[in-house]
Amino acid sequence: MTGKELDRSVWQQLRTLTVENAEGVAAHLAATAIVLDDDPDKALDHAEHAARRAGRVPAVREALGLVRYRRGEFTDALREFKTARRLSGSDHLLPYMVDCERGLGRFDRALDLAASPEAKRLAQDDAIELAIVVSGVRRDMGQPDAALIGLRIPALDKAGRQPWAARLLYAYAEALLAGGDEEQAREYFSRAATADEDGLTDADERLAELDGIELVDLLGDDGDNDELPESDLTCTGDAD
Repeated sequence: MTGKELDRSVWQQLRTLTVENAEGVAAHLAATAIVLDDDPDKALDHAEHAARRAGRVPAVREALGLVRYRRGEFTDALREFKTARRLSGSDHLLPYMVDCERGLGRFDRALDLAASPEAKRLAQDDAIELAIVVSGVRRDMGQPDAALIGLRIPALDKAGRQPWAARLLYAYAEALLAGGDEEQAREYFSRAATADEDGLTDADERLAELDGIELVDLLGDDGDNDELPESDLTCTGDAD
């Protein structure tokens, strides 16, 4: 792990550091991303180490926030996202901030932040992510109709193979199901499964549940089939 795996925009931020420090921080950021799914504790160690060495680099604080977010540590994640936003001047983390407020049960704060002037200026991809999060907030509040309406955006009809397509279709299926429309929910879970080439959702499993099919783990718990390849399916559920 050299850190060369990082996006060019991150390296531009690291240019404020000495060459040696920038390379070390970059290696820790790359390690954070690589181990996050399998070892959140190690990911946190790497992210915190990077933050100690480069605490005023927005990408570093964002990475630490994302690790905290994935661990469900929403108060700490929100603090890091706010810091990254202040340092960078960018509002692209607003969807995550709204979801942190949701995770803390502060639904009114979440909706207020989602309705802020800054939120209205988000780029398309970020605006779609925000719509997904707000729909989840509405479902949590017992407002399935509002959850549906918030996702009836032009992108829903255009969803195909875009990076956000599977998550948007999945969120709409969830909102349909919350409103009692199982037939339409099945259709959108199916569309989500087709769009989900990277296994970002558990749309296939949700379809199976609706069809009354029980999925069985063929590997079991005994670990005797280590020679079989690990499944590429990552079940994130309602990860909005």
